Amino acid sequence: MKVKIKVPDMHCDHCKMTLEQSVGSLEGVSSVTVDLDARVVEADGEFELDDVVSAITNSGYSAREILDIQ
Repeated sequence: MKVKIKVPDMHCDHCKMTLEQSVGSLEGVSSVTVDLDARVVEADGEFELDDVVSAITNSGYSAREILDIQ
């Protein structure tokens, strides 16, 4: 599965690092990319979508919109 999620309230490299670590540590996530300019988190692997959304919200950010799922 590959998913792109809009996270509008990330603004800096610390936000990027936090999300890379929290989403990247999930079981089944093989890669995570955070595009700070677009404010999008992209995760790839064999994982549950709800787990990625929870990792984002538990890190203090809002997962506003799922932009793409493959």
